[in-house]
Amino acid sequence: MSKTDIGKAPANSNFIHEIIDRDLASGRYGKRVHTRFPPEPNGYLHIGHAKSIVLNFTTAVKYGGKCNLRFDDTNPEKEASEYIDSIIEDVKWLGFDWEDRLFYASDYFNKFYRYALKLIEEGKAYVDSSTPEEISRMRGTPTSPGIESSYRDRTPEENLALFEKMKNGEFNEGECVLRAKIDMKSPNLNLRDPVMYRIKKVPHPRTGNTWCIYPMYDWAHGLEDSIENITHSLCTLEFENHRPLYNWFLDQLPDIPHPRQIEFARLNLTYTVMSKRKLLKLVEEGYVSGWDDPRMPTISGLRRRGYTPSAIRKFCERIGVSKTESTIDFALLEYVLRDELNRTAQRRMAVLNPLKVTITNYPEGKEEWLDAENNPEDSSAGVRKIPFSGVLYIEQDDFLEEPPKKYFRLAPGREVRLKHAYFITCNNVIKGENGQVKELLCTYDPATRGGEAPDGRKVRGTIHWVSARHAVKTQVRLYNSLFTRENPLETEEGKDFTDYINNESLVTLKNCRIEPSLSEAKGGENYQFLRKGYFCLDNRDTNPGYPVFNRTVALRDTWARIRTNRNP
Repeated sequence: MSKTDIGKAPANSNFIHEIIDRDLASGRYGKRVHTRFPPEPNGYLHIGHAKSIVLNFTTAVKYGGKCNLRFDDTNPEKEASEYIDSIIEDVKWLGFDWEDRLFYASDYFNKFYRYALKLIEEGKAYVDSSTPEEISRMRGTPTSPGIESSYRDRTPEENLALFEKMKNGEFNEGECVLRAKIDMKSPNLNLRDPVMYRIKKVPHPRTGNTWCIYPMYDWAHGLEDSIENITHSLCTLEFENHRPLYNWFLDQLPDIPHPRQIEFARLNLTYTVMSKRKLLKLVEEGYVSGWDDPRMPTISGLRRRGYTPSAIRKFCERIGVSKTESTIDFALLEYVLRDELNRTAQRRMAVLNPLKVTITNYPEGKEEWLDAENNPEDSSAGVRKIPFSGVLYIEQDDFLEEPPKKYFRLAPGREVRLKHAYFITCNNVIKGENGQVKELLCTYDPATRGGEAPDGRKVRGTIHWVSARHAVKTQVRLYNSLFTRENPLETEEGKDFTDYINNESLVTLKNCRIEPSLSEAKGGENYQFLRKGYFCLDNRDTNPGYPVFNRTVALRDTWARIRTNRNP
């Protein structure tokens, strides 16, 4: 996707762009707009991060500016190269380019350390030897002031020496921390002498064992923006109360740039959890197969399920940007995707629950290749050839022995149209020992090739099919929401959010049949299986000769009907 295309995305104004417009008019940052997307590499990105990615990159493009990709890698205990690699892949897949501006908080560890020394020298930071429990207790509550540490009045010289020992690994984890000296009575708890550095004797994914003290997120965050000369730091609302702290730190270092921080509401979706900690629990406890499980709201999960980057970008643009927290119905995301795939996805025929049909008057051994349109919404998509023979598969639920009124599919004595092929009439039903229908014996009208009768007679029902001789056996996975509760975090007493896992979130069908053209399907391609929904090939689990397809999104009314007709 070109920058020009991305730049067209945020056509509608929002309050963030209005603030930027005023800043540009006043010359606050000259004519520059420079944003950044700063993920922590402690998990995979999810759809909520996509909102921030789209906002930051498209804002930069709208104003002819730049956007950095920066990893806030300040906590080596929870971070991994796997997460860094996945984040880079996700942002690229969404269509955004940070050019040569890939940065890490760890790039600035030396600067952070020098800035900390400056605060210590000026009496604005001190080493606290209290236990973590004591520090937490001394912090106070929103309605009661904090208590000053007995170590708060250490001299700058003493603090410098102790901080040097922390850096050299002469203390154990938790034995001491470096704190800013601000105001223990501040109504903003973030200003009550926040911790700037703690000891972590674990290797860092990028710096190895060079450091054993690591900056806290609040100490690093504003400094990173300043070092990179960011003009507008776009954050979600939970950082609003942290903004005075970021500004305090920057005010103590007056010779460095001061970005403007603007907060916006994060994305919440129904039937979904967005906390990386909770998503990690789903992975580690086996509720899903991994971070890229197609039921996960992660970008990699959505990609594997068949979501397109353009649909995700469109969704993020459609929900807009505001200061008010709200929850978006997951159905809106599906609607945006379905609207795109209806226009772009090629049509194919797949039978998920096969029922054998033998056409008794079709010449034995004969086969023919019929024309089938690839997409009725796009004439340029052309046609393909599909094979037809005397033995077919149709869907089990496209036949009823005793049909109700207004049932327009196949039944004894009833004629229906086979899509792209002929009219057929059911004459006999063959059943197994248990009374289950095993096979239908039908006749076809050779004059109706292409689905039209020369005598003008009409049939009400049209069903899809595949030729048994040419069909490819496949596995199809049908996905539904992972949770049964609209807000899984609103738990009943004594319950955990995992108690609301939907046991029907994945239905696996192992005996499906698809038309032969689908044997050439590639990952990243979307198809509409006629009357069943939109599907894509699962690259990870597909084996030679036995493809696996994931249902990306259902047609509006298919889920309840399909899940009651599972095959083994």
